[in-house]
Amino acid sequence: MLKPRDGGVYLDGTFGGGGYSRAILESAACRVVAVDRDPAAAARAREFALGYPGRFEICEGRISTLAAMLAPLGVAALDGAVFDLGVSSYQIDDPARGFSFRQEGPLSMQMGGSGKDAAQIVNFCPESELADILYEYGEEKAARKIAKAIVARRKAQKFETTSDLAGVIRSVVRPDKSGIDPATRSFQALRIAVNEELSDIEAALEQSAALLVPGGRLVVVSFHSLEDRIVKNYFTSACGRAPGASRHDPAGLARPVQAQFQLLTKSPVAPGEAEMRANPRARSAKLRAMERRAV
Repeated sequence: MLKPRDGGVYLDGTFGGGGYSRAILESAACRVVAVDRDPAAAARAREFALGYPGRFEICEGRISTLAAMLAPLGVAALDGAVFDLGVSSYQIDDPARGFSFRQEGPLSMQMGGSGKDAAQIVNFCPESELADILYEYGEEKAARKIAKAIVARRKAQKFETTSDLAGVIRSVVRPDKSGIDPATRSFQALRIAVNEELSDIEAALEQSAALLVPGGRLVVVSFHSLEDRIVKNYFTSACGRAPGASRHDPAGLARPVQAQFQLLTKSPVAPGEAEMRANPRARSAKLRAMERRAV
């Protein structure tokens, strides 16, 4: 979907382990600028850069500030941008980062190196606010029951580890037929709240799209409904596919404005069976893409 071309400048908005950056750089004689807020990912990127002298640079920071980070590098336009949203495998697989309930670790979940962590939310948030976080960011139907159990438990002992929190959640929520661990949605919600992920996505889409040249493409891979909804709504609006005004609304009489972008994916592209067997973590991925129209 990205179709890198020689001489182009591309943004890898979520460097992680460098898979996207490597694929782009090896498919064309182009330049890639990557962004990642994780200090560990930025360190990997600096080592990665040694293999592509003069063609790769890393910016350490949040994707919501990408335009400000690209400007000092002389990047005022992009031929393409790609985002692979959410938590990375490096973060999930490191128990010390506290993202996974499957491994014992500190209750952190920070993608960056500073700010509040999950322990602070779990141990000090008012019960109603905690329930709202679990419901809004995790789409957890048992949010109030879980929040009540967390607050009752923290009165006796504060939460410190991932397994401790997961155990309390499992004590009040039974596994359903899907086979998904009862702690999954709550951990997702806390991670999103800690890192303010959803607002970052909205800002990143706007800034990267504004930098695209005619023919430039924006490709986004999301992994849960909250992310995908933001991407879908942004793409729909940018491509002029939002619902029209009512025939009773005077705005409906205005001459329609030509959309600046066109959709490349009428519906999200999902992984095939072979890909899911090779990479089970891809099973919930959805890819959407759009292209800036020629002037």
